[in-house]
Amino acid sequence: MGGVRALARIAATADGRGGTALPVLESDGPLALRRTRGAADEARVLLVGAMSGPLGGDRFTVEAEVASGARLSVGSAAATIALPGQIKDAAHYDVGLDVAEGGELHWLPEPLISARGSDLYVTTRADLAPGARLVLREEQVLGRAGEEPGRLTSRLVVRVGGRAVLDQELACGPGAPGGWDGPAVLAGHRAVGQLIVVRPEFATYPVGPQNLGEHAALVPLAGPAALVSAVAPDGLRLRRALDEALALLQLR
Repeated sequence: MGGVRALARIAATADGRGGTALPVLESDGPLALRRTRGAADEARVLLVGAMSGPLGGDRFTVEAEVASGARLSVGSAAATIALPGQIKDAAHYDVGLDVAEGGELHWLPEPLISARGSDLYVTTRADLAPGARLVLREEQVLGRAGEEPGRLTSRLVVRVGGRAVLDQELACGPGAPGGWDGPAVLAGHRAVGQLIVVRPEFATYPVGPQNLGEHAALVPLAGPAALVSAVAPDGLRLRRALDEALALLQLR
């Protein structure tokens, strides 16, 4: 086996004074965590790429745990670019999120770009207790400007109280199952994204399904959650669609 192994860990707890403390903020190798200025009751962390990658054979893992009464917002300083490497094995990028009852997590990284010749498996798993809150944005761009994409496989799993409210997988690019670029999936678009919002009040007052513009849709999920799925010609228009959807959900 080859490639780089890297692990980043975040733990957020209530500090007893109405704010959020970060007793664990650990990272190594190409993953670097930096605390930035947040709101009075919220801790903010940026994930900074200290090296190129992930490359073929690399395995990156990011874990975040939010305790009861804590609020954490995590973003990234720049887009993540999956690149080919000298090792021909696929790269793996695993994200594990755990939010306790009364905790809140905003997981808002910059896009993942699948460069030509790369092969990346991304897995994001979010486990929430009943009464937890989550805003999770996932954006993927197939290829850089004027470039064919690599192979990208992405799985997103969200559980609330141990019950799966979403478990979906999408594979795109060379070697992916046929039809990924057809009218039932991306329809020729180069950017795809999801927005998951989990709020306890959605269990009593669920959102209604609706189209959001030409290429985005909002659907309720089983339990206190809602999903927005979007495609777009490029990352800029994808972000705009997801930002508009989040603003709509925050008005509810």
